[in-house]
Amino acid sequence: MTRETSVLEETAAPTDRPVETLDVADLGPPEPLRQTLELLADLPDETVLVQHNDRAPQFLFPKLEDRGYAHDTVETEDGVVTAIWDGADD
Repeated sequence: MTRETSVLEETAAPTDRPVETLDVADLGPPEPLRQTLELLADLPDETVLVQHNDRAPQFLFPKLEDRGYAHDTVETEDGVVTAIWDGADD
C-alpha cells in the first residue's frame, strides 16, 4: 500500500481513481495555492490530487469550492495532507 493510498483511505476522497501528488510543504505563500490551482487545471477530472503541506491550506479551500472541487484534509506526523477531487458527483 502506498503512502497516498493509506492517506486517501482516511479521507472522503474516492480511492478508485488515479492519484497525482504535489508536495508544497517547503514553499512560502502564495506558491502552494498557485501551484495547486495550476496543477488542478491541467489534471483530468477523474484524478485525485494529494497535496502535502506543512499546514492546512485555509486560503485554498474557498477557491476549490468555487471551482467545484471537493476536498478533505488529514493531519499526519509529516504535516498536513489534503485530497482534492472533482466534486461533481458528490
